[in-house]
Amino acid sequence: ELEQNLRAAADSSLLQDILHQTILHPLCVKYPPSTKYRRCFLTELIKKHESTAAEPLDELYDTLAHVLKEEESTQCYKNYFLPTGDCVTLSESTAMISVGTTGLVTWDAALHLAGWAGGNPEVFRARTVLELGSGIGFTGIAICKTCQPKTYIFSDCHHGVLRQLGENICLNGFEVTWCVQTEPQGQGVEAKNCPNPKLIVAELDWDSVTEKQLVGLQPDVVIAADVVYDPEIILALIGMLQKLSTSRADGKAPEVFIAFTIRNPDTYHLFQAELDKVGIRWQIIPAHSNSNFLYDVQPNVTILQLFI
Repeated sequence: ELEQNLRAAADSSLLQDILHQTILHPLCVKYPPSTKYRRCFLTELIKKHESTAAEPLDELYDTLAHVLKEEESTQCYKNYFLPTGDCVTLSESTAMISVGTTGLVTWDAALHLAGWAGGNPEVFRARTVLELGSGIGFTGIAICKTCQPKTYIFSDCHHGVLRQLGENICLNGFEVTWCVQTEPQGQGVEAKNCPNPKLIVAELDWDSVTEKQLVGLQPDVVIAADVVYDPEIILALIGMLQKLSTSRADGKAPEVFIAFTIRNPDTYHLFQAELDKVGIRWQIIPAHSNSNFLYDVQPNVTILQLFI
């Protein structure tokens, strides 16, 4: 419908509106997407405009000329609008794999899990949430902005990912407390005009973390997104869940939700088989019908609830 309106437009006002709601949006100007993405977007917009009878729009060509002068960077920003009207802004890598990890970009399962959480805020409200393999923080920041948890504990083991994660939390106006497995770190920057759950970034290595170290976390809910992609880490993940099952002072095991994209059915079935071996029951959470975030919704993105 938008393309039809653009072709039928007698002047360039609609194209100008599109430009100012995208590349020239104040949020996009302050936190710009990758140079390559903006260049491709503007080039496509120009092609569509040139197929119409409308007069050329100088501002469009000037904007592309400005982008073409920029140097490519290994970092960019992505802005995700929440149903509340709020936004999650992240600094991400422009490469799927960088510095030896896939944790510096946001993956579809993280968007899927955040969308499900937004439709089920009661799972998280006024509770302590532990996220395993938080990456650069999209799911956790979205939950903190929409679901009012009491405490949210982000965790990862890669130092580069943890550093970027902390920067993204602060970028979204939250205060962050740092905690590594050996000793606590200092406080983060002061929060500005945001809800005030307690946000903690913890260094957690599934292979080496001890039950004693987990006792201080006391999570009511444990979540993870896109952590079941490599058969070699499945046993470490299950071992971590087993340690968490006995870590609470009240003896109650936390609720557990794992979201992932089934890229390799064999890995998915191996995960289920290993869960069965240790007596962890699981069930598939029905997919939510509405997607709040732009990504390719495919039937191979799913959420499992585990009963540890």
